[in-house]
Amino acid sequence: MPKYKLFAERKGKLDQAKNTRFVKLAREIYMHARRGGPNPEANPALKAAIAHARAIRMPNENIERAIRKATGADKDNVDYEEIIYEGYGPGGVAIMVRCLTDNRNRTAADIRAIFNKRGGNLGESGCVSYLFDRKGLLVIPREDGRPDEDTVLMQALEAGAEDVIVNEDSFEVLTEPSDFDKVKTALEEAGHTFTTAEIRWLPQTTVRVEGENAEKLAQMLDAFDDNDDVQDVYHNFELPE
Repeated sequence: MPKYKLFAERKGKLDQAKNTRFVKLAREIYMHARRGGPNPEANPALKAAIAHARAIRMPNENIERAIRKATGADKDNVDYEEIIYEGYGPGGVAIMVRCLTDNRNRTAADIRAIFNKRGGNLGESGCVSYLFDRKGLLVIPREDGRPDEDTVLMQALEAGAEDVIVNEDSFEVLTEPSDFDKVKTALEEAGHTFTTAEIRWLPQTTVRVEGENAEKLAQMLDAFDDNDDVQDVYHNFELPE
């Protein structure tokens, strides 16, 4: 296949993945605006969802449209509920799947099928969540050693961050969920931008998976990503690049 076709195909897949993520985040913004009102300053869940959307560069128009559908003149009557499914992947790894759904039975059947077809199984509520901690996560990109490590560490910890993980290409700032907004605001005022800004479940430890199980887990993650009801997948495994 000519190189330009390979590039076009790859770009098309990346664009589709981005659009899918925007659609899912719009659903989350819609749900929080419907439940708690359209003012993010008075609705912490909505504020966090908007922060996440802006971190992945979701257009403001999409954000505003989702809020209008929940509360404005073009109000939508669809109501979503949030459900977290817990289960095991091949090799017994832990997986949590966060969904927003308007049909609990449909979503449960879909999630169970994705687990079963790829060597995993859906478990009971609480079966793996004890292996995760709910934390605020702010990822600050770095390039050519900037921003400076000591400066970021000082700013984050003074703002109330719990920990900072230093990577070659980023800083991962961890917070308690209740401190997320305070730390995010302080770091923004210090001039930082984020590639990730969200509250999520983080594994306490991770295990590396290879071979056939790794292939099945990669397929499982793709299947979850393709499901419209799935918002996030949290897991405790690492796959080979």
